[in-house]
This record gives sequence, C-alpha cells and structure tokens, in this order.
Amino acid sequence: MHALIVIDVQNDFCPGGALAVPGGDEIVQGINALMVECDAVVLTQDWHPAGHSSFASTHEGKGPYEVVEMPYGPQVLWPDHCIQGSPGAAFHMELEADRADLIIRKGFRAGIDSYSAFFENDHTTPTGLEGYLRTRGIDRLTMVGLATDFCVNFSAVDAARLGFQVEVHEQLCRAIDLDGSLAAARAGMQSAGVKLV
Repeated sequence: MHALIVIDVQNDFCPGGALAVPGGDEIVQGINALMVECDAVVLTQDWHPAGHSSFASTHEGKGPYEVVEMPYGPQVLWPDHCIQGSPGAAFHMELEADRADLIIRKGFRAGIDSYSAFFENDHTTPTGLEGYLRTRGIDRLTMVGLATDFCVNFSAVDAARLGFQVEVHEQLCRAIDLDGSLAAARAGMQSAGVKLV
C-alpha cells in the first residue's frame, strides 16, 4: 500500500508567514490532486509551545539561523513559528486537510526540535508514525511539502532507513536553502536510497 506524507504545509511556512519558504503556497493544488491517487494520506504539523528551545528568541544574544549546540546535537535557531493554536500553525487554507487519515504533530516537546515525521531531532524518540504505517500495511511512501532541505529531507531519510520505499516529488516541495542545505539534502536523500522524482 502507498501513502502520501504531506510535510508541514502550514501558514507560517508559506509567503507572509513567520518562517516563509519561497513559493511555499505554489505546491498546494498539486498536493491536493495527488491525495486521490494514494491509499492513505498523512499530514504533519509543526506544533511548538511558546518559548520553544529552537526559537532564537529563547537564546539571549542569538539571532535566527545561528546554530547552537543542544544535548542532542547542533540546532539551527529559527524565528518563532507554528506556535500551538496560532493562525501560523494552521494548515494552508487551500490544503484539503480533511482528506487526511492521520495528522502527526511534531516539535511539541519544549526542549527538543523535531524535523522528521518519524523521530525527534535526537533520532531516537519516535512520533508513532512508523507503527501506524506498518499496522496499515503501508510500505511505499511519497513525500511532499515544506521544506525540502529540512523536514522533508529528515523524514525521507528516516523512512528509507526504516525500510520503506520512499520517493520525494521535488516539484511539490520548496526549500529554504540555507548555506547550501538543499544540495546537501539532495545528496543525503539519494545516498539513503530515496528516489527524487
């Protein structure tokens, strides 16, 4: 069985949002069209408490996009975004979110960020998505959404390592591309066995 994993198509990652990905809203209609071709649809939703440890505003003297060392490794500091219950955390209004079988919320633990749909950034604390997919008999995943070089990348690599057959539809993703992060992500995904379409 085949699932579509839609990563973080939320207002704060679209133009006008707190952490806007260029062209982030351009992929919505294509994602909606792809939903009808899959056996299951899973949406991920970045869902941070106020004052999250990945926000630059919680680190005195630090600015957005600086990197700090956290107990689980290096962490990019972001502008405050996708705060639980805020308009910015809501799905893009044109995304057909009602088609989702499951919504996985991530980044809700204050002390650790979560890029991947499968694990927190410590790479060991699971979100529960793997178990859901396995109990439904799903072994093939198509990933789309925001942003190619962060949450899509981490999700795709983790899925491939867990043994799923994974493809990323690049035309239905958009990237932040922070200091060459897109090229690094593409190389990392390909080396993990992810098919870039």
